[in-house]
Amino acid sequence: MPEPRSPMASFVQSVQNAIDGPITWFRESIVEPNQQKSNWYHQRFRRVPTIDECYTDDAVCRFEADQQFRRDRMVDNEILNILRQRFEDCTLYEAPDHMVKCKPLMDQYELAAENWFIKYGDLGGYANAKTAFMKQKHRLIWERRHGPVGSGIKDDEQVHAH
Repeated sequence: MPEPRSPMASFVQSVQNAIDGPITWFRESIVEPNQQKSNWYHQRFRRVPTIDECYTDDAVCRFEADQQFRRDRMVDNEILNILRQRFEDCTLYEAPDHMVKCKPLMDQYELAAENWFIKYGDLGGYANAKTAFMKQKHRLIWERRHGPVGSGIKDDEQVHAH
């Protein structure tokens, strides 16, 4: 620290040292050694039981499953946004040949968008874990009866032939 130039500056520096000294000592000697070092800059939540593992009368478990579902949906939205942004950046950078050079990024984005829509599509803004689970159940029943979604409805003859 440089020497203060005036008595007033000396007084201000001594007051600042009296206030900041204990705070700095506490942070450097107690807080920082006890912190967990992590490369992540966001809060890491533990995985909670999914809605199918909750009892019907367990409101806390259902609430935690809904919160986990909302966090997962936000993470999936951000992943989709990042993939879309990568494809758009590639398209702008590789302008004339973007259909060839950016094809892997486009395929990856389309697959992620399809999977996102399978999981969250048509649920609306107020969806919860239970509605998503019911959508998954209905889709599995549909696929058992009619084959993969988008392949057309099988006739009774086709169903009994297999």
